[in-house]
Amino acid sequence: MTFAATILTLYPEMFPGPLGLSLAGRALGEGRWSLDARNIRDFATDKHSTVDGTPAGGGAGMVLRPDVLAAAIDSVPAGRPLLAMTPRGAPLTQARVRSLAEGPGVTILCGRFEGFDERIFGAREIEEVSIGDYILSGGEMGALVLLDACIRLLPGVMGAAYSGVDESFETGLLEYPQYTRPYEWEGRTIPEVLRSGDHARISAWRKSMAETETRLRRPDLWERHEGARVQSPSGARRTKKDA
Repeated sequence: MTFAATILTLYPEMFPGPLGLSLAGRALGEGRWSLDARNIRDFATDKHSTVDGTPAGGGAGMVLRPDVLAAAIDSVPAGRPLLAMTPRGAPLTQARVRSLAEGPGVTILCGRFEGFDERIFGAREIEEVSIGDYILSGGEMGALVLLDACIRLLPGVMGAAYSGVDESFETGLLEYPQYTRPYEWEGRTIPEVLRSGDHARISAWRKSMAETETRLRRPDLWERHEGARVQSPSGARRTKKDA
């Protein structure tokens, strides 16, 4: 099954962009995923191809019209999750990326200007997604991020079957530090354990370093990881005293 991505945007020429290169580009050429970037403006009905209007109640900027958005959405075959890149959306997580990558694909709605007429969210089943607490000029960059995260998980895209398993966020932790040649560089050496050939020691070191890195750099992740670790099979949380 090919992972199919449809992008609804005012700037279809932004795609595939960086997704046409490296792993994603090779996978696109091999047919492991497909891309269809559609111009929202093509679904306008007036002679000026109008896609937006001034905000009701006044204010700066322009708002994308619900009738044009609905026509664009309805042009895409059903059966795939419909996502909209919005600042108020649920933060994108590796767990959500993996679930999307295991499905038939996605349709992504990219906003511009002041965003979408709110009525579109009541009229169509749309999952709002955010890639971070900052403002971009439009949803296209977010769509590229989301697609890149999904595509690399598709079967056959990464060289080794385990390449995506031992990375940051896959286990709820940041990844352990990585090293390569030369052994010594500017007076700094590769940790001895990584040169020992003792796979059990190496695995234990990597687990310990992943926990340390997460605890120091992302205490929010560490707290969630610890919370999940002390949860009982029934779903009830144990206190640290009971753990």
